[in-house]
Amino acid sequence: MGLNTSEYHAFYQVYIDKTDKKLSIVEGLSQQLDTVVLFYLSIAKEKHDYAYAKGKWSVKDVLLHIIDTERILAYRAMRIARQDKTPLMGFEQDDYVVHGFAKKRSMESLIEEYKSVRLATITLFASLNVDTLLSIGEASGFPISVRALGYIILGHENHHNLIIKERYL
Repeated sequence: MGLNTSEYHAFYQVYIDKTDKKLSIVEGLSQQLDTVVLFYLSIAKEKHDYAYAKGKWSVKDVLLHIIDTERILAYRAMRIARQDKTPLMGFEQDDYVVHGFAKKRSMESLIEEYKSVRLATITLFASLNVDTLLSIGEASGFPISVRALGYIILGHENHHNLIIKERYL
């Protein structure tokens, strides 16, 4: 069964378009785990704190943004999966980056955090049945399904890693 556009707001289409929906969410998350760790390990140390323009995030900022966003989206998925009907608020990504202090951390510590968060996300989605994946809740003022959140996690990461490849390396 394909992902329906009624399961998410149009804002997320850019991320949904960057996923392979032939894979299950768990398959996609597992494949990304391996390739993304290798990708970030391959980036030269002198590029870790590099930003391609004034006011843009560094490579480490981007990785921490991916981690933070995955945590938030997985939390939303868990709440909706557990039938919590409380509307979930949005978040200001730039505030998270400013207060994440990625520059003070090593790439290795960020990669370890990424792996921990990703394994938790895989475990969450592996525990959900088809009916639960189709559950709809409200986040940032719009309806969203648990399944859409899984694909948004995948596509959001692909989106930012593509930007790193195109503009940072």
